[in-house]
Amino acid sequence: MRFRTLTLTLMIALTGVAGWLRSADAGRAQSQRRAEVTFNKDVAPIFFEHCVSCHRPGEAAPMSLLTWREARPWARAIREKVAARQMPPWHADPRVNEYANDRRLGEKEIATIVAWADQGAIEGAPRDLPPQPRFVEGWRAGEPDVVIALPEEFTVPAEGPDEYHYFDAPTNFTEDKWVQAAEVRPGNRRVVHHATVFVAPPKGPSFADARDWDFWNKYVYDSGHLLHLRQEAPVFDDGCGLPEGGAWPGLKPDEGPQVGIYLPGKGPDIRPPGYAVKVPAGASLRFQVHYTKTGQPEKDRTRIGLIFAKGPAKRQVKRVEIWNNLFKIPPFAGNHRVTSCYTFDHAVEALSFTAHMHYRGKAMKVEAFYPDGRREVVFSAPNYSFNWQTTYVLKRPQPFPKGTRIFTVAHFDNSAKNKLNPDPGKTIRWGEPSGEEMMGLWIEYVDANQSPLAPPAPPLLRRKP
Repeated sequence: MRFRTLTLTLMIALTGVAGWLRSADAGRAQSQRRAEVTFNKDVAPIFFEHCVSCHRPGEAAPMSLLTWREARPWARAIREKVAARQMPPWHADPRVNEYANDRRLGEKEIATIVAWADQGAIEGAPRDLPPQPRFVEGWRAGEPDVVIALPEEFTVPAEGPDEYHYFDAPTNFTEDKWVQAAEVRPGNRRVVHHATVFVAPPKGPSFADARDWDFWNKYVYDSGHLLHLRQEAPVFDDGCGLPEGGAWPGLKPDEGPQVGIYLPGKGPDIRPPGYAVKVPAGASLRFQVHYTKTGQPEKDRTRIGLIFAKGPAKRQVKRVEIWNNLFKIPPFAGNHRVTSCYTFDHAVEALSFTAHMHYRGKAMKVEAFYPDGRREVVFSAPNYSFNWQTTYVLKRPQPFPKGTRIFTVAHFDNSAKNKLNPDPGKTIRWGEPSGEEMMGLWIEYVDANQSPLAPPAPPLLRRKP
């Protein structure tokens, strides 16, 4: 009798254990189902928000990420780049200032993409896929109010060194126009390295009139369509020994109204609502286009799309380019230091920073020395990339009182460790080709005595409604 009771008790206990195990298995399965990451439900929203402005047909990125079929073959590569924080590209120090166009992914978004790739890059249920963002075909900033192109198609020769060419295109504006957003689109990405568009200077004193022609004729030479600095030119690695911010002796920093620029990895120029660049009535736009060669003749007709500001009153966006063109980088130098200085002669509010160097550019840091004795690092790009020359748009304008001194420190890597370096054994001076070097900081700003008309944070991407 006692044995039967014990047996019955054991059977009941085993039944309970089996039930518990089945319940646990079901719970684990349910948990696994909840943890399953799919493209349609989890990854597509991240790609649509952060990636497809470039990763879609017709744009600069090498592949589209709009659909699972397009993204699936790249899952492992995407995982590696995202986990290493190399994509989306962003090279400004996140501890220095905040930026309205910050492209970085959050930790949760990175973990989601990593899990998706690790689980086999599952597509998921069609019902979970959100609608694709709608873009204006051919434009990232939105539908332009007007498009202005090179006056005619230009033929780029098959062989030879890089070339810089300048083209003036009439606007035919009968009244002043205020440009809030501008997007420069290369006609042929294979040959257009960069293209700058600015308001052509009016008749009268020009850039050339301000040069020290004795210095220029002695130390600067032209190799056809490119300018270079001779090796024997004076050396000012400490650019603060030059005239304030001057690129050349006798020449003040460039402060012309630039409308837009195309650079490797750079997006459209989108200013905050109420902020705009003035293009006077009857003005022409001057295109400066840097062409490379492909081994066969190529055609190009680069263009710029302009989106005008809405409303009658604006804050006029200006720009200063602060250069040091008289540095000298020794052979095999892995961390060569070059500086520049510039002092604002009136109070301004900075809107953005852009660092500009070539293949050997390594890092750039900008410090403001205020009239009251304070000093502050206002911008830092510790891992500068020639292939991703971003304009870093501030979330809030940075005030610079009258007398603020801008001190910029750049470092260059002319060693064999630099994979982009074409010749580490060469002494490097300033020059327009990418194989030579430049050291520039560009600051967009508005005068501080103007009252803002709208919040300063610009839209990151203007989509078609």
